[in-house]
Amino acid sequence: MKKWQLIGSTVIGASLLLGACSGSNGASKGSDVEGKVKGDGSSTVGPIIEKLNEKFAKDYPKVTVSNSTAGTGGGFEKFIAGNTDFSNASRPIKDEEKQKLKEKGIKYNEFKIAQDGVTIAVNKDNDFVKELDKNQLKEIYSGKAKTWKDVNSKWPAKKIKAFSPDQSHGTYDFFTEEIMNKGDINAEKNADTNTIVQSVTKNKQGIGYFGYNFYEQNKDKLKEVKIKDANGKLTEPTKKTIQDGSYALSRPLYTYTNEKKLKENKGLQAFTKFLLKDQGKAAESAGFVALPKEKYTEQQKELDKIIGKDNDKKDSKK
Repeated sequence: MKKWQLIGSTVIGASLLLGACSGSNGASKGSDVEGKVKGDGSSTVGPIIEKLNEKFAKDYPKVTVSNSTAGTGGGFEKFIAGNTDFSNASRPIKDEEKQKLKEKGIKYNEFKIAQDGVTIAVNKDNDFVKELDKNQLKEIYSGKAKTWKDVNSKWPAKKIKAFSPDQSHGTYDFFTEEIMNKGDINAEKNADTNTIVQSVTKNKQGIGYFGYNFYEQNKDKLKEVKIKDANGKLTEPTKKTIQDGSYALSRPLYTYTNEKKLKENKGLQAFTKFLLKDQGKAAESAGFVALPKEKYTEQQKELDKIIGKDNDKKDSKK
């Protein structure tokens, strides 16, 4: 679970409350909009919401947005229970989660907010692992390959130390689908992605995987591994390859909204509009990659249909 640094204090797994802290220097375009908005979910998406909320709070001082990072799965549990207005996810909603929402009578809306590339990294001192294919990754994370020599006969017979997010993370689910063919991951698991980064940094035979921004923030301590795609082409995570999907482990990031609450909660409407009109700038500043601009425009039109044009016109006059 990510640790937020907020005004000199550390909040672990608690709400990020910024909405009431800004915008007090006079009226803003959203000064008449009031409300409380609550979200939870992916620790990967969390930094995007934090960056976005810093800007949103200045324009909407009477709207308080709180966001926690219980992980994608944990966030959906709260969303299904009706305890949150929006849920952040680093993988698409699962069929069983859709079914539970249906049973609860909860309609939801899916918004893609950014692109990410799950990055494979080894210890900085590792001078032999430069690239891996998906089958080699599967051998490592299934536990079949005990040493690096088991992966490649030219590599040393040193015991591999593999690290992974735990089952609460959408990144874990993504890796399970893309690499493990839904098989079990045999590695040291942790809820805190920062701990995984630190573990790889401290272990010379360490290997881990996490969102692109975590690598970008720690690339002086880690060594990125290039990944072969299904056609054997070598790919690496960059802003360009992540945005166009050519990186082998590219993925979209999501926010899901409760449709009933979206229609009723003016604060949630304002925040969701703000998110899409931002066009990925907050995502970029958080170390991720924005979608093509037309994708945000398309979703803005869908949002207008959901909440009704009258509400949109009223807000545009403020």
